[in-house]
Amino acid sequence: MAAVLTSIITFGTVLALGLTLFCTIKWWNLRIVGVTPVPLFTFIAILFTSGLDVGLIMFPLAFDYPLYADTATEPAYGFTNPLALEFGFWGFLIWAFYFLTAFYFCVVEPRVKFFEIPAVKLLNNIVIITTCAFTGALFLIYMPYYIAEVGDGETILPVFYLICFLVILLAAFSSTDIKFVKILSISSSVLFFALIAFMWLNAGMGFADFTGTAGNISGYFANIHKFIIPLTDYHEFYLFWWFAWSIMIGQFTARFVGGLKTWQLLASLLVFPSIPLGIWFSVLYFYHENGIATAGAANWFMTIVGIIFVINSFDSLIRLYTDNLNLTTNRLGTATYVLGNAVVLFALTLLFQSQWLQIQWVGSIVVGIYVACLAYVVFVKRDAVLGITRSPKANTLDFSKIDDA
Repeated sequence: MAAVLTSIITFGTVLALGLTLFCTIKWWNLRIVGVTPVPLFTFIAILFTSGLDVGLIMFPLAFDYPLYADTATEPAYGFTNPLALEFGFWGFLIWAFYFLTAFYFCVVEPRVKFFEIPAVKLLNNIVIITTCAFTGALFLIYMPYYIAEVGDGETILPVFYLICFLVILLAAFSSTDIKFVKILSISSSVLFFALIAFMWLNAGMGFADFTGTAGNISGYFANIHKFIIPLTDYHEFYLFWWFAWSIMIGQFTARFVGGLKTWQLLASLLVFPSIPLGIWFSVLYFYHENGIATAGAANWFMTIVGIIFVINSFDSLIRLYTDNLNLTTNRLGTATYVLGNAVVLFALTLLFQSQWLQIQWVGSIVVGIYVACLAYVVFVKRDAVLGITRSPKANTLDFSKIDDA
């Protein structure tokens, strides 16, 4: 089974990067406009906070850096340093997945309507709901490590279940209005930068300390080709995780693209999210290398930002699948909508937490959706897709913005 999963994610990653290359070359200067375009900063903020979750805050210092540094146990990590590995697992090239799906849903799907096929629509929304719950499971599982002041630092106490449910409930409420999603995305981006500044000052880092530490990221770019296929089971887990997110994040963020050309969208997604990621990981690596403790205020600040990231991830995805399934507040009423989503997602969170569900299974289904969609485009909608010269007119009220596409 393990070999099968490795083959699936290897094929999926190569396929996605190949399609990214094709779309970029084919539609290099096509201007992309979503149905509700926003300025670039807002778009990147929505993408960044929707496409990342609590693992960004909780994993590097407590779990990832010690694992990557132990090359005696995992010799596959020996070709570069832990900071380069962490950046490679989270940054730059893998954001091409989000470019591909955002481009598809903004430009191609309106002509193809593959995701309107009933079976595909149902399967896609099952993927969205289960992946959303996986975020909650990660938050629940690792909460004891970051709120060590409560309990023994390992056991998931009843209070952690309560916190997790309340977070999901708040996210369900936030999803009732798209303006809440936008405001929360921008606010959490600002708070994330505030966290970086706090951790920098708390560590007593100078600029020379930062640049010396951040220089380790060059180990990623020198070995970027090695990150395309799984290095280890843990890297494979990360790739499945990104794949599981890719379709739904692309579908959600496509609506906000504000007139970037294809190559600009790709460059934006590769570069802009990678900058704060690189800074954040570098600051945390300084903590790791110098044995600086994070107990107290630093842990609480990271936990708060992690909670907000969870809410951001949840509200974006709840909004997406409820719109897709027409399970809106207008149809259900606000109270039923909020409580119903919270209960369903919390139940699925418990299934992930108890290992009844695996993110690798969800990622494998997404790879299958990629293949089915590509086959549908090639054999049924090829001429319509190859003839695309502009974003759909329905995506903007100012058609002059896309006349030169």
